[in-house]
Amino acid sequence: MSDDIQARGPVRDASVVVARDADGMVAVLSADFPRHGGEYLFLPGGRREDGETAEQCARRELREEAGITAGTWRPLGSYAITLDSTARVHLFEAQYLTCGPQELTATEDDFKLSWWLMPDAINAASQGRFLLPAGPLALVLADRSSQGQ
Repeated sequence: MSDDIQARGPVRDASVVVARDADGMVAVLSADFPRHGGEYLFLPGGRREDGETAEQCARRELREEAGITAGTWRPLGSYAITLDSTARVHLFEAQYLTCGPQELTATEDDFKLSWWLMPDAINAASQGRFLLPAGPLALVLADRSSQGQ
């Protein structure tokens, strides 16, 4: 592990969620990221808090960022955040959704929720409209599993 990684302390695991409604529409968030040059898309998710499992983190992040709770949860896999860290990103699919109000923090107050067809969300990923890799990967894995692949 590099010295600069050790100096920052351990990196926590994260969870990312593909929330799909009864019509197959996917919950996608967007926000402005001036540091990266504009508005980007992303899926609900974030860092795990102390004492949470990966699924508990996914449930909390989905509720807070999108205002959504889900009846069923399915793990899609996980991967290392970086080679220098043991932290992982855990990917989930959530279905049988109930929508309520978003519970956004001050740093999230510009998060906008929209609903996308899966092919359109995957196409947006291929066009570079997602800032981070976890969302596109989760979308592809959820899409493949729903097609029996």
